Amino acid sequence: MTMELFFRLLGSLALLIYGMKTMSDALQKMAGPSLRHILARMTGNRLSGMLTGTMVTCAVQSSSATTVMTVSFVSAGLLTLAQAISVIMGANIGTTLTAWIMSLGYSLDLTIVVFPAFLIGMVLIYKKRHRVVGDFLFGLAFLFWSLVMLSSVGREMDLAHNADVVSFFASFDTSSYLTILIFLAAGTVITCVVQSSAAVMAITILLCSTGVLPIYMGIALVMGENIGTTATANLAALGAGTEARRAALAHLLFNVFGVIWVLVVFYPFVDMVCSLVGYNPSEGGQTERLPVVLAMFHTCFNVLNTALLIGLIPQLEHLVCRLLPGSKAEAKQPTTLHFISSGVIQTPEIAILQAQKEIVHYAERMHRMFGLASTLIDEKDKKEFESQFARIERYETIADNMELEIAKYLEQVGNEHLSDDTKDKTRTMLRQIGELESIGDACYKIARTVNHLREHKEDFTAEQYTRLHDMLRLVNEAVVQMIVVVSGRRKDLSLTDSLSIENEINELRNQLRNESVMGVNSHQYSYVLGTLYYDIVADCEKIGDYVMNIVEARLGKHLLIYNGLNLNLDKKTATVEGNPVNLTPTEFALLHQLLAHRGKVLSRQQLMDTVWEGVIVTDRTVNVNITRLRKKLGPYAQNIVSRTGFGYVFEEL
Repeated sequence: MTMELFFRLLGSLALLIYGMKTMSDALQKMAGPSLRHILARMTGNRLSGMLTGTMVTCAVQSSSATTVMTVSFVSAGLLTLAQAISVIMGANIGTTLTAWIMSLGYSLDLTIVVFPAFLIGMVLIYKKRHRVVGDFLFGLAFLFWSLVMLSSVGREMDLAHNADVVSFFASFDTSSYLTILIFLAAGTVITCVVQSSAAVMAITILLCSTGVLPIYMGIALVMGENIGTTATANLAALGAGTEARRAALAHLLFNVFGVIWVLVVFYPFVDMVCSLVGYNPSEGGQTERLPVVLAMFHTCFNVLNTALLIGLIPQLEHLVCRLLPGSKAEAKQPTTLHFISSGVIQTPEIAILQAQKEIVHYAERMHRMFGLASTLIDEKDKKEFESQFARIERYETIADNMELEIAKYLEQVGNEHLSDDTKDKTRTMLRQIGELESIGDACYKIARTVNHLREHKEDFTAEQYTRLHDMLRLVNEAVVQMIVVVSGRRKDLSLTDSLSIENEINELRNQLRNESVMGVNSHQYSYVLGTLYYDIVADCEKIGDYVMNIVEARLGKHLLIYNGLNLNLDKKTATVEGNPVNLTPTEFALLHQLLAHRGKVLSRQQLMDTVWEGVIVTDRTVNVNITRLRKKLGPYAQNIVSRTGFGYVFEEL
């Protein structure tokens, strides 16, 4: 074989792997939300699980993708181990479609499909709206083109007349089980190394179709490929929890069991499959039928293996639990994240659902933290107070860690090729976790303020306690409603309830601020006590703002809120304490940037680059517009603070 043919062979295989991956990724992007809902709503019915696995694998054209999705869902607690095993069984059946596509490529001239697919795909890629469909057509075209080239390379190699190759394969005794085991092991190793069962199937079909590889050896390679393809899921599960590793191990045991029983009846079984397509192994020849024989064997093997084992799922589940018992250390170790892990990240479309589940868990933790801060206000026992304050401090650390870990996970997902819809969801989730961490900060500030109150050896009046409880009750309602929104389906939810509670919080905050000033002036309590009291009120109101920002992010509403200052990013309007403010487009853009990055100093150059993009302006232009903006913001003018030599910042006063 010349070097030219050798590189054409490798290039064709590389193109095949690339085409399969591109097509699979595009299909996952197109059907991602549907696949998530199908898998997430899986019941305990074994048959429905198997059919779902078959359907999803046929849809995405990758058993590895389906299996990794399933392992991810087990890791996230969205599927039980038994449900996952049934889905994996179906995935093995669905992957047989790939073998039939390849056998078709060796039987028909697919060139007439390839170039029109390239042309249409290119047009769609440049139309951003249909880019994913274009990617799918490109992947399909590459897949068919690689099959055409492999078939052409096979003919040009003319291995049937290559004495060295023929003598090499002839040196193996096809009637010996040792030969079958050797080729079985070879198929397993090659698939593990290449990480593509499709590539190994293509090589097998190429060798069999040229007539140099006897069908028994070819089928042994296919059996090895069935074991080797489980490596992908097992590698993905290495960094995941015990349940995910059990699901991956179940996939391996399922395929190994199938190989074992086929080996017991190997020759009769292969002869039976050959008879189904009218091929006689003892006569030889008819090499054009061998690709069909391989595809038929692949289908019969997986269908019969599933039929034999689908009734034994509980026993298989028990076996993998015995082989991979949960460690005591793992059971005792408190976990920060429940639904995502760094080990399973190969299907970004599915990873988004896991991240959303984790955000719901994060929100529930912050609700518990707010409950602790609320009860701390009434706690009089010193020992119990210290214990509860320490718990709140631990929750603050957990909140910070959860934000970083979820953000890191979403950044990993963002490095993949995502659909536009999934990119938007990722950005929304990053905003949600940032606001949730701010809720944790505000709860911790409330706890510290109460701690300062205890150290000051003063106490609030009965009226102050009553009014604080009114505020805490409203904020608690807001947090509960936030959890409903975060965990629900967006189309079934509305912004109305959260907005109504937010308005009540703002009105009560204004009342309590006035009452606090009057109480200090009338000497009902000291200035220090009044300050501590209003600090708690202000932090409660901030929690309401953070909650509202999360709800808006989740429901897709583009609003920015700070106390009584509201920006509607869709309508480009602003209100101060419910009263509309007439801002120019430039002033609105300035306020948007400052409010969106509140607490962060923005240089004049940064403001010029964003607000006056593409327009040459000077520092004076920024200063003049800031001055005009301040005049229109009333009580919130003082929040826009100048940092000499740096720029401007919107401070939370």
